[in-house]
Amino acid sequence: MIAKALFWGSLAALGWTHAGYPAAMGVLARVRPRPVRKREQTPSVALVVSAHNEEAVIRRRIENALALDYPAEMLDVVVASDGSTDLTDGIVGELAASNPRVRLLQCPREGKVAAQHRAVRETSSDVLAFTDANSEWRPDALRALVANLADPEVGYVCGQLRLESPDGANMEGAYWRYEMWVREQESAASSITAGNGAIYAVRREAYVEDDPRFGHDFGFPYLMEQRGLRAVYEPAAVATEKPAAEPEDEYGRKVRTISRALGHILTGRALRPVRPLYLAQLVSHRVLRYSTGILHVALLVANLMLVTVAPFYRLFLVLQLAGLGLAGAGKARLPIPGARLAYYYYVVTKATAAALVRYLRSGTPQTWEKAKGTR
Repeated sequence: MIAKALFWGSLAALGWTHAGYPAAMGVLARVRPRPVRKREQTPSVALVVSAHNEEAVIRRRIENALALDYPAEMLDVVVASDGSTDLTDGIVGELAASNPRVRLLQCPREGKVAAQHRAVRETSSDVLAFTDANSEWRPDALRALVANLADPEVGYVCGQLRLESPDGANMEGAYWRYEMWVREQESAASSITAGNGAIYAVRREAYVEDDPRFGHDFGFPYLMEQRGLRAVYEPAAVATEKPAAEPEDEYGRKVRTISRALGHILTGRALRPVRPLYLAQLVSHRVLRYSTGILHVALLVANLMLVTVAPFYRLFLVLQLAGLGLAGAGKARLPIPGARLAYYYYVVTKATAAALVRYLRSGTPQTWEKAKGTR
């Protein structure tokens, strides 16, 4: 029966991507660990800050970069201004005039990745590090990153992004902590399947000047694998950012980032020849995870079709509706245990479906806009 196949297939896929795969990677990380051969080192680094109309935060970002615990003569800060029309360029120019370690690279409005490519061409450091204009790095973050690049098998390393309110309160939710745990297991056993734009580094010879429509966050990990290198996660390299004020603001950001990630998957770029284990990781953690919106709709529709078949399906329908009700309570900010987490999960799941629609309509956008409330 088609309805049963749809029901059980969707349920199995959701169970695997959310629970089975993380558990399997956790076991693999302990049974067959693949440790990184880290070593303290201080190669020359160009820290590239991508910026478009970031006058509110760019001064603080540069000052934070200059204050890193890293030899001053080995670190340059390059601000790749992607067609900024506010005071961003003026502020960076002022700082550059008084500090030779700071450089302004004015780029036409072509998008973040195109600006990063220009910055790479204009520098000659051993290591390329990247960050966003609204991020702040802990003083030892750069040292922690580059220690991983002492391992010749590692081409890319990303750090840990923590979301904190202006008063320093930790705003990380259970879902975010869960994602970071999964990433840590992937790194311990193999390679990560995605990074983040707030804090990462690449050895220069491993840098790929790829199509500027496709971002580094999702692209670089699989590009490293396709070149016989690893992409790893370093939780000791910490960056902080202000989180979006509301789940609805986070929803818009998720739609944008997932629609970009879908470009890597639906074009087949990410699925080109890689190790079988890594291909299984991509399917389990990315393909299925970005399909959760469709899978939940399929599960609900199949459940409705089967509700008269057996008591189990009636009970499961009640559970699905109860989950939606709990998410609704979270949206209404009712003080019910688990309601906020349920609403966040609903928002992220809805974003996967909206991202697919957006990608099918307009493809992968080359330019980007900053998320509301994160500056």
